[in-house]
Amino acid sequence: MKIKRAVKEVFLLCAGVLSAGFGLRGFLLPNNFIDGGAVGISLLISEVSGFSLSYLLILVNLPFILLGIKTISRGFALKTAVSILLLSVAVAFFPYPQITSDKLLVAVFGGLFLGTGIGLAVRGGGVIDGTEVLAINLSKKTGLTIGDIIFIINIIIFSTAAYLLSVETALYSILTYLSASKSVDFVIEGIEEYLGVTIISDKSELVRRAIINVMGNGVTIFKGEKGYGKHLVNEGGTDILYTVLSRLEVSKLKNLIEEIDTDAFVTMHSIKDTKGGMIKKKFKV
Repeated sequence: MKIKRAVKEVFLLCAGVLSAGFGLRGFLLPNNFIDGGAVGISLLISEVSGFSLSYLLILVNLPFILLGIKTISRGFALKTAVSILLLSVAVAFFPYPQITSDKLLVAVFGGLFLGTGIGLAVRGGGVIDGTEVLAINLSKKTGLTIGDIIFIINIIIFSTAAYLLSVETALYSILTYLSASKSVDFVIEGIEEYLGVTIISDKSELVRRAIINVMGNGVTIFKGEKGYGKHLVNEGGTDILYTVLSRLEVSKLKNLIEEIDTDAFVTMHSIKDTKGGMIKKKFKV
């Protein structure tokens, strides 16, 4: 099992490196575009100074790799270091063709391939952009979210690009970043998007049976009490139902609940990933 997992991680890391290298060499580098994060910093320095991007990818990410040893783990830092080294080699020596000079296509597809590469590397257990490691570390010290810190870092990068290069380049680079970030989300989270649903109903037993028998989903039951203000409505308690389902199944669930109890209280929240249980099945919409 460990060998199978290790082979899978190596494959994902290598595929991520090749995809990111294609985004850089086939689209961004020939057209002087940049991206966000450590890759964006490397591209910006390379564009201004003429220094080789291959070396800059290592130098810029080196502090983040060292920080990763302290913040996350040595294994993560090792995978990250290997991924970045391989990306540097791929950018320097792999014969990627230049695909297009159209600025819009460069921004969209350059970001797509770069983001896909970053996402595959993350699924392989490492990263090829070290700013996320810095964001994790700073979030623990400042109280800001990881997303907020990455957003602030990228504002600084794109503002600097607008000053040193041009406003037009900075704007296209923002488009590249947006394309890359969406690609990262798609690769990491996958096509299937899941929701956690909490249901409070006086007819909880009927709702539970409908979810299990009609939809084929599992249900977890919590014991609770309904109430408002300082007064409890039912001192005998109530069953709180919790289930996880795909976004495609939400409409069907709502209709089932509506048929059983129009006064049921239902809340939903997004779930990034799932494992086990009864949700990895063919959709029954």
